[in-house]
Amino acid sequence: MNALSTPETAALTAAVQLTDAERQPCEVWTRVMGYHRPVASFNIGKQGEHHERQFFREQQ
Repeated sequence: MNALSTPETAALTAAVQLTDAERQPCEVWTRVMGYHRPVASFNIGKQGEHHERQFFREQQ
């Protein structure tokens, strides 16, 4: 059993509720042309392309 999947941890996680004022935005980074950049720094067209990306899983 994983230390993070104990019943006590699950109960604590369920009990924690954040208000919108307590939340903070998550900065998303992606790899572009061999280096990492924050998506927020993309121009409007590149942000649109990022939003339209299709994710897939290769068959093994």
